[in-house]
Amino acid sequence: MMNYMQKVMVIGSPGAGKSTFARKLRDFTGLPLYYLDMLWHKPDRTNISREAFDLQLKEIVKKDRWIIDGNYQRTLSLRLKECDTVFLLDYPLELCLLSAESRIGTKREDMPWMETEFDEEFKQWIVDFPKKQLPQIYEMLENDRKNKMIYIFKSREEADAYLAQQRGL
Repeated sequence: MMNYMQKVMVIGSPGAGKSTFARKLRDFTGLPLYYLDMLWHKPDRTNISREAFDLQLKEIVKKDRWIIDGNYQRTLSLRLKECDTVFLLDYPLELCLLSAESRIGTKREDMPWMETEFDEEFKQWIVDFPKKQLPQIYEMLENDRKNKMIYIFKSREEADAYLAQQRGL
């Protein structure tokens, strides 16, 4: 099943549910899952250096099989070059904001600490995402459309229906 899907990117706005989708994908494909937030962030809420992040990411993309969850636009082209499948979760802004706010106070396997407040800077990042990040993502995907399986979901229902279909449910 799904032999073509060996190197997978899951991208989209913060709060879209990338990590949840990536976990569901991992659970039935058996592909190892890497969270970019876990690479970038330290448990003490600081970050590793860009150089250290890039080195770790380059090691991951060299592997034969993976799911990489996270946007990190600066390194998108590196991951895009190496992957065979892309899932873009392009969900409405309000859904992403509500979702990001609702996970505050929840321990997550994709983040090295528990968020205790809805950080204003992070909230603004989400608000700006459709205008600042999304057009660049679409442009990059368009340039690679012939060489990759690219799935763009506009709702959680679309993503869930895809997963159910793949699992044969």
